[in-house]
Amino acid sequence: MGEVSIKPSAVLWDMDGTLVDTEPYWMDAETRLVESFGGTWTHQDALQLVGNGLIESAGVLQRHGVEMGSEAIVQRLTDEVAARLRTDGVPFRPGAREMLAELRADGIRTALVTMSMKRMALEVVSLIDFTAFDLIIGGDEVARPKPFPDPYLQAAEMLDVDIADTVVIEDSLTGVSAGRASGAVTLGVPHIVPLDGSPAHELWPTLEGRTTADLRDLHGRFAKEGAR
Repeated sequence: MGEVSIKPSAVLWDMDGTLVDTEPYWMDAETRLVESFGGTWTHQDALQLVGNGLIESAGVLQRHGVEMGSEAIVQRLTDEVAARLRTDGVPFRPGAREMLAELRADGIRTALVTMSMKRMALEVVSLIDFTAFDLIIGGDEVARPKPFPDPYLQAAEMLDVDIADTVVIEDSLTGVSAGRASGAVTLGVPHIVPLDGSPAHELWPTLEGRTTADLRDLHGRFAKEGAR
């Protein structure tokens, strides 16, 4: 008989671009904001902000002519994206909802670790039709944002699990770097930005068709190496 894989204690999910495809909503909101101050915001400009912390992103927008305080920028963008979610629904990334539901059914704990505001994360989770997460951490609840490991270390501590016994799922270089620095087994599922050459332990082109058995295998292979 083959070796039976041991499931990870928890799977820690990024939100924007990993669980849900909200990046286009953020980009539209950023474009409207910059243009309202007479500036120009290109797709390439928007790519700079993918996976970044809230206040850091606000600073970039200020340098593009947005004459508002950082907190006001964050609140305005969050309001616009939240309104879009209520109007258009939750646009899950391929395979993400199915994977999340299977993890829950398999008794594997889950956390949502996002650099969006906590209220935005709660908005997204409220629109999921099953109990999806044991823990939700927003970007306004961490001392240092991704790419620092703090958000994932905080999640592991709050779940009372060893970070090395978790799997992080991310779509951005910033997020992958945070997951890897935390000591978690880190899976990259690229979306808007490529992750070739990133520190992810493994890259999957999509979660579609993947199962918890695949995550068990991933965790089993790299946890044995101390997630190095």
